[in-house]
Amino acid sequence: MKLRFFPFAVATLAALALTTAGCGKEVVRGANDPSIDAHALSTGLDKDDIQRALHETLNNLRAAPVMNEWRSTNPPPNVAIFPFQNSTSEHIDSMLDALLGEAETWLVESGTVQVISRERQNQMIREVEGQQNAVFNPAHTAKYGKQMGAKYLITGKVSGNDERSEDMRRVQYFLFLQVIDVETSAIKWQRKTYVTKAIK
Repeated sequence: MKLRFFPFAVATLAALALTTAGCGKEVVRGANDPSIDAHALSTGLDKDDIQRALHETLNNLRAAPVMNEWRSTNPPPNVAIFPFQNSTSEHIDSMLDALLGEAETWLVESGTVQVISRERQNQMIREVEGQQNAVFNPAHTAKYGKQMGAKYLITGKVSGNDERSEDMRRVQYFLFLQVIDVETSAIKWQRKTYVTKAIK
């Protein structure tokens, strides 16, 4: 039984090896070939889009009145970071989470605020919603912030315009990053950036 199985296994492995070799594909590390990140592969958001959007928005936040207020507050205020509202048809939630993660890192490194861990959010959401399997509800953001002891919230929203012609598809993204006062729900700072992706 074992002897009969052995030639079959060898033949299967050989076929797989030939199939893989026939593909002609090579795995390349971005650090070795920086041009890999330069190419857009879809109309979704990628690392380059996130970095450009953050460069523009965070440079604007650096000089904003709310940032100056944070610098002069002792002790530094507590800030919570909440998910983007994605009103596009694109599956970009993971990249929006990456954007907020980068903003969180920038804030921590600035030393102007105390950033509340994003890992605590699910627990706070369950407490506010009163359900074990509760999900984030943008309408209750201020309640979540109060539950976490945050003075300010950083969140965002993204909308898009998807257009098609016979030979092209274009998606225009409008990204807004906001700082919201938890107590008053006033928007203390907001910045918008634009990203356009196309398949042609």
